[in-house]
Amino acid sequence: MQDKRQFYIDGAWVAPQAGTDMDVIDPSTEEVCAVIALGGQPDTDAAVAAAKAALPGWMHSAPATRLAAVERILTLYQEHAEPLAQAMSLEMGAPIDLSRRSQYGAGESHIRNFIRAIAQVPFEAPLGDHAPDSRIIREAVGVCALITPWNWPMNQITLKVIPALLAGCTMVLKPSEIAPLSAHIWAEIMHQADLPPGVFNMVHGDGPGVGTQLSGHMDVDMVSFTGSTRAGIAISKNAAETLKRVHLELGGKGANIIFADADEKAVARGVQHCFQNTGQSCNAPTRMLVERSIYDQTVEQAAEIAQATQVGPASQSGRHIGPLVSAAQFDKVQHLIETGMTEGARLVAGGLGRPEGVNRGYFVRPTVFADVTPDMTIAREEIFGPVLSIMPFDDEAHAIALANDTPYGLTNYVQSRDGARRNRMARHLRSGMVEMNGKARGAGSPFGGMKQSGNGREGGIWGIEDFQEVKAVSGWDVEAG
Repeated sequence: MQDKRQFYIDGAWVAPQAGTDMDVIDPSTEEVCAVIALGGQPDTDAAVAAAKAALPGWMHSAPATRLAAVERILTLYQEHAEPLAQAMSLEMGAPIDLSRRSQYGAGESHIRNFIRAIAQVPFEAPLGDHAPDSRIIREAVGVCALITPWNWPMNQITLKVIPALLAGCTMVLKPSEIAPLSAHIWAEIMHQADLPPGVFNMVHGDGPGVGTQLSGHMDVDMVSFTGSTRAGIAISKNAAETLKRVHLELGGKGANIIFADADEKAVARGVQHCFQNTGQSCNAPTRMLVERSIYDQTVEQAAEIAQATQVGPASQSGRHIGPLVSAAQFDKVQHLIETGMTEGARLVAGGLGRPEGVNRGYFVRPTVFADVTPDMTIAREEIFGPVLSIMPFDDEAHAIALANDTPYGLTNYVQSRDGARRNRMARHLRSGMVEMNGKARGAGSPFGGMKQSGNGREGGIWGIEDFQEVKAVSGWDVEAG
C-alpha cells in the first residue's frame, strides 16, 4: 500500500500539521491501495503563505523565464508517462490503455498547446495609435487556489497549473482526495522542474475542509474549480466574502443531435463517446436526439452497441470500459437508472446491477433508455455514468428547443451532412462548445460552458488570460521601454 500522506509546500515535501488519514480505494477491486492525509487549516495557511511570499518574484519574472520552466515540465512529464498512466488507472479506474492514450495524453497536449499560445499573449502593448502614451499591461491575478476533480486528473491539473504559471501566478493545488496518486507524481515533476519555492504548492483535502478554506481565504486572489455544479455554487458563495475571482468548469448534459442525413458511423460514435471513461466526463453526449424518420433503427443500433460494450478491470488491456470511481458514484448511477425505469423510460440495454459474472468492483452495465421525455430525471440530471437517453425530434427547430431545454450548457453535438444546417445549429445551440460530425475541436480551443456549466475558459490563449488582470497605464514613456 502506498503512503502519500505528505504535502508539497514551499519547495519541499512536508508532514501535515493537522492531517486526518484517508484510504484511497482501487475501484476495480474495492481494496485499499494507498493512504493520504486530509489537511487542516494550518496546512492550508502554510501553503497559501508560501504562495503569497513567492508571488512578487514569480509575477515579475520575464515571460521567457516562465516559458522555460514549462518546457522543463513538459520534458519531465513525458519521462513520467508510464507512472502517471498507472496511477490514474489505479486511482480512478480508467482502463490502462485509455489511461496511457487519453488520460496521460490530454495533459501532454495541453502543455504543448500552452507553450504555443504564450507567444500570442500581449503582456504589454499600446492601447492604440490614437493614444501612444497609454499602455495595457496583462499581469498575474495573484495567488490561485486550483481545485481539480477525479475523472480526468492530468487533464484538469495541466489546464490550471500551466496557464497559471505562464501568467505569473503562484498557486495551491488541491487535487481530488478520491484520486490523489497522480497528483503526487505531478508535484514531484514540479519539484524536479526547479521552480522557485512557493510558486507551486499542493495540499490534499476534501471540499468541506481544504476546499472551503481555500475558497474563502483572504490571501487567495482567485479560485479555479472543476467539479459539480452543486460544489461550484458553494465555492462561489464562500468566495464572495472576499470578492475573489472565481472560474468554474462544471457539469453538463450534452445533446447529440442526429439528423436523418448523418453519416453511417454517427450513432456508434455517439454511443461510444457517451460511454468513454465509463461515462464520467462532463462533456459526454448523454442525450441522443434523433430525427423521427430514423428513430427506431437508431434505438436498435444503440442498444446493440451497448450490449456489445465490454466491461473489465482497469489493469486489463483493451478497449473496454472500467469501473465507476467510488461506491458513492456507483450508488448514484444505480439510483438514476432505477429512476429512469420508474418514470417510464424504455430500457433497451443494460439496467440495474453489475455486469453478469461480476460481484466486486464498482462496475455498471452500459445502459440505454429510449422514449425519454424532457421532464424525466435522467434527461435533466447529470448521471456521470455509462447511461444514454434517446428521444425523437421532428425538425430542426424542435431539435434546438430540446437541446437547449437544460440548465447546463457545456457541449452539444450535431451529426448531419448538410453544412448550412450544421452552421445554423451551431449558432442556435446554447453551449460553450459545439462539435459536429465527430470532428474534434482544434488544438488550443477554449473549453468551458454557459449557464450552470460554469464560466471562464480553459485551454490555449483563453486559458492564460483567465489568470491575468488587465491594467491600464497613462503617461507611458515609450522611449524608456
